[in-house]
Amino acid sequence: MNEKEVPLIDLKDVWKIYQMGEIEFAALKGVDLYIRKGEFVVILGPSGSGKSTLMNQIGCLDTPTKGSVSLNGKNISHLEESELAQIRGRTIGFIFQQFNLIPTLNSLENVMLPLEFQEEDANVAEKRARELLKIVGLGDKMQHAPSQLSGGQRQRVAIARSLSVDPEILLADEPTGALDSKTGDYILEFLNELHEEQNKTIIIVTHDTELIKYAEKIIHIKDGMIENIELKEKRLT
Repeated sequence: MNEKEVPLIDLKDVWKIYQMGEIEFAALKGVDLYIRKGEFVVILGPSGSGKSTLMNQIGCLDTPTKGSVSLNGKNISHLEESELAQIRGRTIGFIFQQFNLIPTLNSLENVMLPLEFQEEDANVAEKRARELLKIVGLGDKMQHAPSQLSGGQRQRVAIARSLSVDPEILLADEPTGALDSKTGDYILEFLNELHEEQNKTIIIVTHDTELIKYAEKIIHIKDGMIENIELKEKRLT
């Protein structure tokens, strides 16, 4: 079987149920979903649809109440948090709407952080971080703290950080939500280049329908259920 035909992420009958006093609330209701290596996926849904809960399952940030989540063929549904953290650290790069940079660290140190968590040699980590900051156009901002950077620059630092361990998957939660449209387009074009040139699996969670032009697969979610999965060709013009 061709590698691209093997699901990189595979969710089967996934439920996430929260106990709220005596009331149970199902944020996900029997979700079946697979994502292949190298796909550009947009998970689209309104506020309260369950898309953030779904992102947490895909990103190994949480485990399901019922059902199974597999990553690279391994069932991760019942792993301890320490094991999930190791998988996240090696496999998934996260990009968040509010950047989530450490305010007391400069750009270089923020990008080095995931490598330090993986106990990479300090010199190797610094070299990798410097290369990535140059790639995202911030070679002259390495010593700047997040407070000294614009929103777009902070998001580029966050992208560099997400790439530091060379992850298979980039998982972005509303990556343009805090940016102006021009800067947002720049960020999305950069993610698209990573997808096309490095075969990165890109997963964007958003409510913004403008982002679907970048996707090969659009997953529509509402009320904790997959409404529709749309396959299409990109339309970037």
